Amino acid sequence: MNLKSSDSDKRIPELAEKVFALARDSIVVKYRFFDRPLAAIRLAADEGLNGYVSSVGSLRYNPAKLLADYRDDAGFAVRLLLHVIFHNIFMHFSRDDIADRKNWDIACDIAAENAVMSMSSGFSRKEDTDISAVLSKLIKWVPRLTAEGLYREFMVGGISSDSAKEYARLFSMDMHYYEDADANSDEITISAEDWEKIARRVAAELKSFSKDVKGGETILMNLNEGTRKKYDFDDIVRRFAVMSEEIKVSPDEFDYIPYMYGLEMNGDMPLIEPLEYTEEKKIKEFVIAVDTSASVKGKLVEGFLARTYDLLAESVSFSEKMNVHIIQCDSDITSDIVITDRNMLSAIADNLQVKGFGATDFRPVFEHVGNMLAKREMTDLKGLIYFTDGYGIYPENPPGYDCMFVFDREDDFRPPVPGWAIKVVL
Repeated sequence: MNLKSSDSDKRIPELAEKVFALARDSIVVKYRFFDRPLAAIRLAADEGLNGYVSSVGSLRYNPAKLLADYRDDAGFAVRLLLHVIFHNIFMHFSRDDIADRKNWDIACDIAAENAVMSMSSGFSRKEDTDISAVLSKLIKWVPRLTAEGLYREFMVGGISSDSAKEYARLFSMDMHYYEDADANSDEITISAEDWEKIARRVAAELKSFSKDVKGGETILMNLNEGTRKKYDFDDIVRRFAVMSEEIKVSPDEFDYIPYMYGLEMNGDMPLIEPLEYTEEKKIKEFVIAVDTSASVKGKLVEGFLARTYDLLAESVSFSEKMNVHIIQCDSDITSDIVITDRNMLSAIADNLQVKGFGATDFRPVFEHVGNMLAKREMTDLKGLIYFTDGYGIYPENPPGYDCMFVFDREDDFRPPVPGWAIKVVL
């Protein structure tokens, strides 16, 4: 069969469509809960491509390339569709906070193929033996093989160029495009929000009969990771803001017309002086506690502290004059840095040192804050954020202020957070 696409061979696009139709039928017959995701994915032939490009709800492909891959590997089309399904229902295209797209792409491909392999679907690829061997090694390093978990480890621990090439060879089936490739077409498009609804429906159906679906737990783990609510650290701290007066012009109350008229008629003397304050919600007193015990990785703590200083310097949520305590703690208080002015931040951040690496006990921080309140060193404290892995001793009684425990990842074995505290996974 001549697989080169040309105007004289009209059968190639038609045959490619039949290959995908057969692949779709094969998937739905075996996995009925994938009917909605399959219906939502738009397949678009593009003879100008060298391979396959996936985006939100879309897969573009070269028909001749598809037929060549199908000829070499009868299970290729099914595996490609499953791969793209998992990219979409795991919400891989919806993340807008990714700093390194290369590492994220690798993580997404590994997570998708791990989900496929866990199903033991019978739709095999030639590379499956090598893929299984690599997955067995990875799961010892990253127990939760989700895109988020893999990406986090790649960013913290790094990834060699040889490993990146090997991962790409085994796990990459498509190029990833993070904008809707068909957004300008006349077809009805499925948004990221729609895909989240589809993902939650698949999760609900899987939970109903997950025991009967091989690999169901792996798929659910990725679905939960992809659809859980994402929080931005700056948004989190805003909940602790209170109304205060800031010394600056209030744009809502200042009238420029008489002001400029006065300057024009009376030299440098305005008719009306601008208001020198405005009421805004600002954070004035605040505590950020950071777990620096041995179970929390040093680079992760350093990154969190550096990000905290950046946000304090940049965020409009904090008052110019503040009383913010950044406490490092393992089983005892190892550092308490008090920030009273934004100008202090750069000097502190440049000399950042992580101290601790002992056992974990959350109680000393709350005792320390309680003592500060008793001595009236803090008089308007609205809340405390505790960044930790969660493996520590919680206080038995709730404090008289809001408390939020922030984790960098989900962990099924982590002790439960007390009912009086707020749990957030960044």
